Amino acid sequence: MTEEAPRETTPPPLQPIQAPSAKERKYDRQLRLWAASGQRALEESHVLLVVGNTAGSNTSVAGAETLKNLILPSIGHFTIADSAKVTEADLGVNFFLEESSLAKSRAEETTSFLQELNPDVQGHSIKDPLHDWLPKQDSLKPYNLILLPAEFPIVDTHPDPETVQDLRLLKPWDELQAAEKELGDLSQMTDHDHGHVPWLLLLLRYLQHWKQQHGGQYPSNFKEKTEFRSFVRDQARTSNAEGGEENFDEACAAVLKSISPPTLGSGCREMFNIDSCTHLTQASANFWLVANAIKQFYDKHEVLPLPGGLPDMKATSAGYIKLQTIYKAKARADIAEVTDTVRKLESSLGRPEQIAGSEIEQFCKNAAFVRVLTNHGKQPLPELRLLKGDEKTLTKLPAMLTSFQSISEVFLAMNIDFIPSSTLSELKALEDMIEGGTLEERIDKAIEEVTRTLGHEMHNTSSITGGMVAQEAIKLLTRQYVPVDGVVIWDGIRSRTEIVKI
Repeated sequence: MTEEAPRETTPPPLQPIQAPSAKERKYDRQLRLWAASGQRALEESHVLLVVGNTAGSNTSVAGAETLKNLILPSIGHFTIADSAKVTEADLGVNFFLEESSLAKSRAEETTSFLQELNPDVQGHSIKDPLHDWLPKQDSLKPYNLILLPAEFPIVDTHPDPETVQDLRLLKPWDELQAAEKELGDLSQMTDHDHGHVPWLLLLLRYLQHWKQQHGGQYPSNFKEKTEFRSFVRDQARTSNAEGGEENFDEACAAVLKSISPPTLGSGCREMFNIDSCTHLTQASANFWLVANAIKQFYDKHEVLPLPGGLPDMKATSAGYIKLQTIYKAKARADIAEVTDTVRKLESSLGRPEQIAGSEIEQFCKNAAFVRVLTNHGKQPLPELRLLKGDEKTLTKLPAMLTSFQSISEVFLAMNIDFIPSSTLSELKALEDMIEGGTLEERIDKAIEEVTRTLGHEMHNTSSITGGMVAQEAIKLLTRQYVPVDGVVIWDGIRSRTEIVKI
């Protein structure tokens, strides 16, 4: 909404628009979601699906469906570890098998059909039993997504754009206060200039008037903010022939959402209290060094680094650009201070490589919305880092797997190899309990489908589950958006989910 400045020179010729590449066209929709950096992270990933060796109905159709939803957006590699052979039951539930697959390696057959979905993805298979290949040295080294680690930090959480703006109206810095003072006496302005004072500077000006009349205090509650808004509205000129006083309307609309002291978000507060943030070592992840530097910044200034964004507003082009420059300069200064702290930390810890400046800058801009997901229980499982070559952790994995024994026993107890005739008659009797009359045909089809699958996973259930798991996996692989923090319980009958933190 800024006013266009008059053009006094001939504009430069337009540069030809570069057509998108074949790859950009192919992945256009997802690039809009997680940008080139997220796509690159996907393409550099290698996802491992482990199908257990237990007897019964462990076909992991949901696992295949999950891989499908990761292959389509182009993960780099995937591997299926499954020692079983394809059976008749598999053909009834797994879309990525066919009759010619019978008695062949289920891992190889499923891998082959999945790979047809996207030629940009490389598929691999492991036919050996889990106990044969897992204990081998570096058996898990190629994979960067196996289990959620004990601490999983996310910088790019993609918050609502409106919540990202931090204007610091109640804690202005020197350059911003100077810009407000340069306005001079508003009553002496022409109608044009009066109608083009950025609303942000208007609020700064009138907040100073309010403080003088209220014992040096800003409006803090709804009643006071409402009174302040009325005060601002009364300062508008009622008959401005130079385009009206839309800037005052914008100022009034911004009062409730903009006049608040800077706060520390719950995610950032939790991050500051995690031991990894305060107890650094040479092996600490880059995330924690920057987090520690930002904590030092907050402890010193009682605010987080300024993001530097500015909303659109009615103003002259020159006036808006000047204000925008003030915010960007402050953001750069804050980033420089955090970067200097990071460099001192790196030196004190003897770190051989420096953290990229772009990584520090992104952290500073998103600091208010950073999240760290934790998975600490009474007996925390050994951490599986999303990094390659974590040999110390990998040696602990066989011991960790034994902790799942009781869970697998529960699933074994629930496996159903066939539907007895007595159960069929009981299921048919449900028809009488369904409100709205007879649904005999639908119930018969449902029973037929359950019988056909012989107690294995229902494909529609596996498909939905695979979609949900893949969505969370993409968040982990790209380190963008916020993954589910807890156990998801999905009610397929009522089509609803619930998240339980254990």
